[in-house]
Parts: sequence; C-alpha cells; structure tokens
Amino acid sequence: MHYRRVRAAGGTYFFTVNLADRRSDILVRHIDAFRTVVNAVKTRHPFALVAMVVLPEHLHTIWRLPESDADYPLRWSLIKAGFSRRLAAGEVVSVSRHAKRERGIWQRRYWEHQIRDEADLERHVDYIHYNPVKHGWAARAVDWPYSTLHGYIDRGMAMTNWGGEMMNDGVGDYGER
Repeated sequence: MHYRRVRAAGGTYFFTVNLADRRSDILVRHIDAFRTVVNAVKTRHPFALVAMVVLPEHLHTIWRLPESDADYPLRWSLIKAGFSRRLAAGEVVSVSRHAKRERGIWQRRYWEHQIRDEADLERHVDYIHYNPVKHGWAARAVDWPYSTLHGYIDRGMAMTNWGGEMMNDGVGDYGER
C-alpha cells in the first residue's frame, strides 16, 4: 500500500516515529545501536539532522534533505530495519507481520510534516526539545540526555536553562500518540 506523502527535494521535515509497543523502553536501552544505525544511513543517504529527541517509546526529529533528494521513506525504512536487526527477537509479532516477515518493533507508519518557514521550524525544534518534559521523563529539557538540545547549548543557540520555566503552551498535536 502506498500512502500519500508530500515529497519535496531538499525539503525539511518533522517526523514522529513510534514503537509498536508504547510501553517499551528499547529506544533508550539500545540508544547506541540506534545512533549507529542512524549514522550509517546518513552516510549512505545523506541528510542534515536539524533536531532530535529519543524517548523510550518514540522519537521526534527534523531532517533537511539534499537539494536533489526527497526520499525520506527509504531512510526511515533503512533505520527501522537496521535497528530491528540489532535487537534479539522476542517481541510479540502479529499474524500479518509474521506473514510479511516483519518484526514487531516499530509502528508501520510515522507522522511527517513538511516545515513551511523559519517560524514553523523554530516551533518544531522547541517542541522536540521540550518533549521529555511534556511526557514526564525529565523535570527540565536539559536533563534529558537523548536530545540535540545539548548541541544547541554547546553552539550557543540555546541557553542552559532553556525550557526550564516553560509550560505546555498548547502546541498542536504532531502525531505522538
């Protein structure tokens, strides 16, 4: 089945990707394996990683694709498959997934949104970096170790206390359910 997706060469996209078991914590338990796979895919199919946060059961990221490339579905397929192959089998696998020789690690689909302008980008980067606080994984955004917020701070693009006093400001639903 093919899904309708906006694909713009050189586009910048926000993604939410979920595990099939939303009670799992394998993304953070196996963060080194996840990082290795993402870096391997980036090497073979380049993209700029603008922002990312990895939570136990889902992740949010923003990618900027090369000017001549719009194939983010390929990249996600390679990341999901590569990460799954690094984990020992043992998860529950539905009959339909078994018939297709799929693992039961990831939800099949993901949420994507093409970034429209600088304000949209800033809003999504903030959403990503504040997400561990929103979900109760950290008291302050800077306390969550699996976030590009630390790089933003190191480069002087954010203050060390960024998000410390922020409240959930009603930013829209970006598909994290």
